[in-house]
Amino acid sequence: MFTSSPLTGSKAEQYAALAAQARALLHGERDAIANAANLSALVYHALPDLNWVGFYLFDGTELVVGPFQGLPACVRIPLDKGVCGAAARTRQTQRIDDVHAFPGHIACDSASRSELVVPLYIGERLIGVFDIDSPVPARFDVEDQTGIESLAAAYLESMQ
Repeated sequence: MFTSSPLTGSKAEQYAALAAQARALLHGERDAIANAANLSALVYHALPDLNWVGFYLFDGTELVVGPFQGLPACVRIPLDKGVCGAAARTRQTQRIDDVHAFPGHIACDSASRSELVVPLYIGERLIGVFDIDSPVPARFDVEDQTGIESLAAAYLESMQ
């Protein structure tokens, strides 16, 4: 049985502990949907000041909402729209301090002010994106980006 532990220490230490919890949670399970659901719940409940955590999965044409925690979300996102589309299209993490200033931002939850989106690729194949929103402007810094990227890597490792 999995149990989570409260996060303590520096931000880097907290993300290291969260990554260890994620790997333990995902260990031995290869189902992408189950692991996306559990990872979304883990992150949503572990980190402060978040209003949405989840996955958009690539269906061969566009991103389609997958497992998440938070209010109901936009169902489909074209690769040429929004922060999620930009992450998938450019293969680069998008760390946005003010989503309302982002060209083409898709406002799924009007409370969201900042966003961090990590593209999920296995080799050249786009799997989707791991998307985290906050109602706090500039909520995410470089340490958050590195930490969330390590959680995304744990998710991808679970699929291989």
